[in-house]
Amino acid sequence: MKILHIPNYYFPHIGGIEQTARDCVNALKEDNEQRVFCFNHEKGDVTDETDGVPVTRAGCFAKISSQSLSFSYGSLLKKEFATFEPDVVVFHYPNPFAAHALLKCLKKRPEVKLVLYWHLDITKQKLLKRLFEGQNRRLLTRAERIVATSPDYIEGSKYLSAYREKCTVVPNCAARERTECSAETLARAEELKSAFRGRTLLFALGRHVPYKGMEYLIRASGYLPDSYAVCIGGEGPLTESLKRLAENDTKVSFLGRMDEEERKAFLCACDVFCFPSITKNEAFGIALAEAMMMGKPSVTFTVEGSGVNYVSLKGVTGEEVENGNAEAYAQAIDKIVSDPALYVRYAQASRERAETLFSEEAYRRNIRSLLATL
Repeated sequence: MKILHIPNYYFPHIGGIEQTARDCVNALKEDNEQRVFCFNHEKGDVTDETDGVPVTRAGCFAKISSQSLSFSYGSLLKKEFATFEPDVVVFHYPNPFAAHALLKCLKKRPEVKLVLYWHLDITKQKLLKRLFEGQNRRLLTRAERIVATSPDYIEGSKYLSAYREKCTVVPNCAARERTECSAETLARAEELKSAFRGRTLLFALGRHVPYKGMEYLIRASGYLPDSYAVCIGGEGPLTESLKRLAENDTKVSFLGRMDEEERKAFLCACDVFCFPSITKNEAFGIALAEAMMMGKPSVTFTVEGSGVNYVSLKGVTGEEVENGNAEAYAQAIDKIVSDPALYVRYAQASRERAETLFSEEAYRRNIRSLLATL
């Protein structure tokens, strides 16, 4: 089978959708011929290879509301259809500019089957949401299958719930390379444990943007005693305002952008993983699944319509509290830490759930099973 994958960007560009697209490609490498078509994060068209799979990247001249724009995208995609002649297109949504070009190509190739990989609804950009309403319906109608990353998102999305019969749940993957630690990483984790000895280490990681909810973790820290340390990785537009919010709280440390080994070292060393996202822009939570794979209890908010509360289950793998309630978030953290038996139960259940639902083996089985139905 010839499969053309169309994400927004692709590895080495880092992001949740990009990582899932790469996991999808790698899961389908056996017995399939594949190509990837995406935007280049810089100007200029580029053709290269990732994991042995050819990748075409159309140069991007601007972004509007996080949507990439390219002069060459349409003609390059048309050429890709003509030269590669795919049997199946796996299209990662949201990606409105690309969807416009794709629908034009598919109109001329009705035999090509479309798998619509629906990562999240457009919610923040109200104008774009209205502008692309018709496009969304055309995509959903044209799709042979729709991939949803959790059953919760199907029910929480007005689009997916209307096309429920086409939807298949394929949870995202906490890949082995992102959750297994080398001897050097384990040694670094021991250094961190020594550095924070006598304190309970809380770790959070993500872009510093509103929906990630780091503000509420910092506010929750204010309700915790000095026996806690709160380490926040990542950066973004809110970094400076978050630092100002935390300037009188010595428990809070900002780690900045982290490389892969340092991220894994902190996951190994931490006692509780904090995942304070507050809106359904957080559709799943790959970082949460990865922390669970490493046996870490977690604390989340209730996020209506998101898959976050499917990934980590309240009272099973961690605690879940009222959205935006910083005091309740702090109480949930303290509840886990102050009860050793509960801590062990959550830690074991986290690893078991992750291995069952979010492992590479589970992902490969799920995505290959879906493609087999075509």
